[in-house]
Amino acid sequence: MRCAANVFLVALMVLAAGSAACDATADEKPAAKKRSDAGFQPIFNGKDLSGWEGNKELWQVRDGMIVGDSQGIRHNEFLATTKKYGDFELRLEFKLHGGKGNSGIQFRTRRVPNSTAAEGYQADIGEKYWGCLYDEHRRRKVLAPASAKLKTVLKKDDWNEYIIRAEGDHVVLKINGVTTVDYREPDDDIARTGIIALQVHSGPAMRVDFRKLRIRELNKRD
Repeated sequence: MRCAANVFLVALMVLAAGSAACDATADEKPAAKKRSDAGFQPIFNGKDLSGWEGNKELWQVRDGMIVGDSQGIRHNEFLATTKKYGDFELRLEFKLHGGKGNSGIQFRTRRVPNSTAAEGYQADIGEKYWGCLYDEHRRRKVLAPASAKLKTVLKKDDWNEYIIRAEGDHVVLKINGVTTVDYREPDDDIARTGIIALQVHSGPAMRVDFRKLRIRELNKRD
């Protein structure tokens, strides 16, 4: 009987240890999530377009999203931050309705005077361009095509996460955790600071939504 009692006590101790380990793991998950977002600040308040400028007939706030809703336009239109950014990591979610049309996120960009155009890097969105790095209105070409691995995670008519990291001459783009572009800028004259802007492309009617826009400005310790 004494032997059986000892076995029973050992079993209870093993079960208790396992339960404690599970509880610790459960507790660690939120902490890990919190650490991954450390230092990020929202650049959209979810309520209005404070801190942004652009065509308010085309760009609106709906249900906590920035919505670019076009009935068809002749020229590209952009909603831009009033603040400029240099080295940073930007995280956001986007949805291109029906997977139709073309959009993108401009960064290290400037407005072209007397025009609706914007000039600078673009993290591209849209058929044939998903996840590419494009040079909008400047060199007017794809600087780096997207990795073929993007096809395994891209949701053309649903929400996707875009991560844009620009540090010095180094630009990295990710969609849904997959690195689509890892690019080094060879031209020292290309601007390394500028506005961030969201695009609705010229052409037929389309709609694109953006949400959860947040940024972490980088310094030498990052």
